[in-house]
Amino acid sequence: MSRDKDGETEERILRAARTVFVRHGTAGARMQEIAEEAGVNQALLHYYFRSKDRLAQAVFRDVAGRMVPSIVAVLGSESSIEQKVEQFVHLYIDVVRQSPFIPGYIVAELHFNPERLTALAAEIAGTHPASVMQAFLPRLGAQIDEQVKIGAMRSIAPDQFFVNLVALCVFPFIARPVLRIVFGQDDAAFSRFLDERRRELPDFILNALRP
Repeated sequence: MSRDKDGETEERILRAARTVFVRHGTAGARMQEIAEEAGVNQALLHYYFRSKDRLAQAVFRDVAGRMVPSIVAVLGSESSIEQKVEQFVHLYIDVVRQSPFIPGYIVAELHFNPERLTALAAEIAGTHPASVMQAFLPRLGAQIDEQVKIGAMRSIAPDQFFVNLVALCVFPFIARPVLRIVFGQDDAAFSRFLDERRRELPDFILNALRP
């Protein structure tokens, strides 16, 4: 097969995959449904992406490719700790709520294909993931030390600070099926829950760090 691929069709397929992944998760999504959602036949879908797994990787690459540089820019900037926490929370929730299956996809990959996820992350960042962390952790650590010295903040290692920040943002997306059951949340209620968390989480984190 030698026909050329065009960017418009590829983007339409990616949008359809994102929609179906949100609806069923990556494990429950079917290629036939993605093809119907994109308005293409299944042969064309396979020509572009060959498998559901490659589609999931493409969507992950798109989301991470937009989010990782922004996160590095926020956490490595000269903004205050307060500004960084607020900017990070808003950025994470705003981007991931458009593709809420991504955290679940990452967890599944970490369980079954950790090497593949590491390679994909390195491809997106253009370097090993550990090098990405070094782009902002030293500056973040120096800022934390400054705040501790003037008595404005409890002492915490920068890697612990970062993991806490990520964990509090990612948990609602990982636990979404549980939240649906225990809080009776439909899609609209979950969206309102994210709006509320976006407003309240920065203060919650900063208050926890104050002496």
